[in-house]
Amino acid sequence: MEKSNIDKACIFIDGSNLYHNLKKYRINIFIEDIIKILETKRKIINIFYYTALLDKEYNLNGYLEQKKFLDNIKKIPNLIIRYCNLRKIILKDNSISYSIKGDDVYLTTDLIKGAYENLYDTAIIVSGDEDFIPAIKVVQNKGKIVINAYFPKSSSYLLRKYCNNSFNLKKKLSDSSNKRSPDMA
Repeated sequence: MEKSNIDKACIFIDGSNLYHNLKKYRINIFIEDIIKILETKRKIINIFYYTALLDKEYNLNGYLEQKKFLDNIKKIPNLIIRYCNLRKIILKDNSISYSIKGDDVYLTTDLIKGAYENLYDTAIIVSGDEDFIPAIKVVQNKGKIVINAYFPKSSSYLLRKYCNNSFNLKKKLSDSSNKRSPDMA
């Protein structure tokens, strides 16, 4: 069998990181356009999107918007949604805060598994979390390239340092479309 000269890529999107940064920087864009910006040179094998479902009892409108968004992105070829846990935290003032649990573990597992199964040549990680550094080292030792797409002020310098390449996603997205999908968390 002849080896293809086209590099294969997998994209790993921390949904909460992406959502909060798009909101913070007031960038309106469709997820399909983000994917096109992330990868133009390689064949996309899989796109992993990590998120947790919002609490519909606490915020029905937010839940319905998010569900609509997730139903839409399920139609994107090769996109896999990994549902994580949403942890509810009651603060001292009785307000409620939420955090997503397990997203880093799912991303790390998919990153390493894909490298060992030779699913990709290049991994593109959309996150700013330096907790991925050990996994990045593992996949680089398997000969894989790792690129970090990051947002300023929410990204670890160490993460960018350990990746083979990185780019400021805010800058690339700001130059792009002003369309946005419903709630992307």
